[in-house]
Amino acid sequence: MARWWTTGSVAAVLGLALLLPAKAQDAWDAARAAGTHLLMRHAIAPGTGDPGNFSLSDCATQRNLSDAGRTQAERIGRSLRENDVAIAVVLTSQWCRSRDTAERLGIRPVEDEPALNSFFAGRGDRAEQTEALKARIAELDAAGKKAVLVSHQVNVTALTGVYPASGEIVVIRLGADGEVSVEGRLETE
Repeated sequence: MARWWTTGSVAAVLGLALLLPAKAQDAWDAARAAGTHLLMRHAIAPGTGDPGNFSLSDCATQRNLSDAGRTQAERIGRSLRENDVAIAVVLTSQWCRSRDTAERLGIRPVEDEPALNSFFAGRGDRAEQTEALKARIAELDAAGKKAVLVSHQVNVTALTGVYPASGEIVVIRLGADGEVSVEGRLETE
């Protein structure tokens, strides 16, 4: 019988297992650090995009959180509190799935931020909204406020290059040059 592992491969696997908790701890440290913000994709909302009859003012015309998504958002909020991440404000896309995620985090205040609205399928302007979001983050930094920014996959990817899972948090920092850096990632599943 051939062995598929070697002493080196076992050591590599054990080493990786030891690094994973350290990476998770590093991400939580980044989330707590001054000058960082938590850019989050809304929780689980099955499907892609929104129906053709989409209306921003009518949740019945939108793709919404599933039961699993509602539970996920509540769990993420508990996790933020348990890990002592001091949030001053939650800013959210006006889409119902993002607002529902933001509300279920259980962190107040929650405020609409149109720059976080989805621009998938031509519903907004990627460049304009990304620049507006950077400006909003600069305002938060000037005020010394840490925010959770609840948005959509396309927005997170445009700002960071990261393709996030539902409910994933990308810890970001806005540099003096106006560029956003990724300081860590908090996966929620």
